[in-house]
Amino acid sequence: MKTNDRPLTDLMKAVDSGAAQLPDFQRGWVWDDERIKALILSVIHNFPVGAAMFLEYGNESIHFKHKPIEGSGANSDTEPDELILDGQQRLTSLYNALYGKNPVHTKTDKGKAIDRYYYLDIEKAIDPCADDDKVVISIPATKQVTSDFGRKIEKDLSTRQDEFKQKMFPLNLILNSNEEQKWQNEYYAYYNYAPDVIRQFTELFSKIIMPAQKYAMPVILLDKETPKEAVCQVFENVNTGGVSLTVFELVTAIFAMDNFQLRKDWEERRKKYFSGDLLNIVTATDFLAALTLLSSFKAGGTVSCKKKDVLALPLTAYKKYADDLLQRIPCG
Repeated sequence: MKTNDRPLTDLMKAVDSGAAQLPDFQRGWVWDDERIKALILSVIHNFPVGAAMFLEYGNESIHFKHKPIEGSGANSDTEPDELILDGQQRLTSLYNALYGKNPVHTKTDKGKAIDRYYYLDIEKAIDPCADDDKVVISIPATKQVTSDFGRKIEKDLSTRQDEFKQKMFPLNLILNSNEEQKWQNEYYAYYNYAPDVIRQFTELFSKIIMPAQKYAMPVILLDKETPKEAVCQVFENVNTGGVSLTVFELVTAIFAMDNFQLRKDWEERRKKYFSGDLLNIVTATDFLAALTLLSSFKAGGTVSCKKKDVLALPLTAYKKYADDLLQRIPCG
């Protein structure tokens, strides 16, 4: 295991290229608009946002299918260097809000799905007395804020000139130094290189943009030799998104590498054998544990169904003994 700080810009490039991806079984979970804005404010204020945990890809004992982070332009066929075990929501939110080109798929605090772009109010960002909720604002995907059922436009940022006029810096450029520099040059030209405008943006750059480009996030890296049970323990201990993963889900991910849909297979068996009043309390993990006991007994070794034993259950043994395990159970 290694621990080091990585520049946020490097993490975003890794997400964009597909060098850093998610295990395919990672559940999607969308942060709401207010939480994303709070995360952005933490970065531009240089506050810590917590550590991320990665696993080197290519572990011989635990193969996971992989998928790019939502919104990333990475090709799904690209083989990653690392898998993100913890930090999915933070990295997804930061990538889409501060690096991606498309609007961020998020939701309101009431759960309504919305698409948003995020902007920095230049004048308020350098005002030490400004409220945080005025510094970072979110704009609909149309880049227009309307009222009266869309008939009246309250704020329009749909063109670059509109952004310049209202002094609103698009935050999805902040970590891309080339794009940020291009926007800055056009901004200066729009105001005919007025000294006060240059002075104001220079202050913004030194106080916010440059520190954001240098912002670093702690990353814990688990190497390729990390055993299955350790990875499973990580998912049981790490619950930043409010969702924990079970042994069954990890085995599902492992079997998926051989194109076997464990969840579908279990659901069919559950409906057939475990839907009655007596056996409906049997869970997918219970079934795997029992099957592991049977498999180890048939193999003639130590009969055990500890976590490490369940995780080590080969797909061949599952296919071989799953039907045998159910022979004495009447159909539900």
